[in-house]
Amino acid sequence: MNGTATRYLYLVRHGEALPDESGLTENGRRQAVLLGRRLRGIPLAAVHHGPLPRAEQTARLIGEQLENVPLYVTEAAGDYVPHMPAREELPADSAEFFLRFLDGATIEERERGPELARQALDLFTRPVDGELDRHELVVTHNFLVAWLVRDAMCAPKWRWLGLDHGHAALTVIRYAPGRPASVRVANDMRHLPAELRWTGFPPESHI
Repeated sequence: MNGTATRYLYLVRHGEALPDESGLTENGRRQAVLLGRRLRGIPLAAVHHGPLPRAEQTARLIGEQLENVPLYVTEAAGDYVPHMPAREELPADSAEFFLRFLDGATIEERERGPELARQALDLFTRPVDGELDRHELVVTHNFLVAWLVRDAMCAPKWRWLGLDHGHAALTVIRYAPGRPASVRVANDMRHLPAELRWTGFPPESHI
C-alpha cells in the first residue's frame, strides 16, 4: 500500500570512533553534539540507530540536544554489507578493486547483510500513511547511508560501493507520494568546524 504523506529521512554516519570501536573519540562526541544542535529545529518523530557502541553513543548525544524524541535501536541500522556483487555486475576497470575490498566478508555477513538491507528499505523508505509528513533520523554507518542513497537514485545494487560519508555528516532523502525519491542534502558537514570534518579520511579527501 502506498503512503499518503511525505517521509523525510535524515541519515547520519556515527561520529569518529576509537581505534577499537568501543565508543567515540572526543572529536566524535563533539561531532554528535553539534549535529544534535543543528537538528533542533526539525520536528523529528524518532531517532533510529544501530546496536554498535559508536552508533548508540552518537544517537544518545544527538538525542540529548533534542526535546522528547524517542530513540529506537534496530539491527537494520547496523554495520553490514548490504549487497555482495558478482564480478559481472561491476565495471570492468574497478571490479578487481571492489572484489578485493569485499574479500574479507564472512559467509554470515554475505548472507545476513542483504537480509538486513531489505529490512532497512522496508523500515526507512517510501511515503508514510496518514495526513502528516514524518521526519525520522537514522544514525548508522557508511555502508547503509550509501545503500539508501543508491536506492533513492535508482542506481544498480552494487553502487553502494565507493560512496563515502563523513562522520556526523547529514544526508536527507524525501519520499513524497507519487514522486520518485529525492536526495535533498548529501554529506553535509556545515554544522562542524573545519577540524571536525572528514575525520578518518586522507587529507586529499578534505574539502
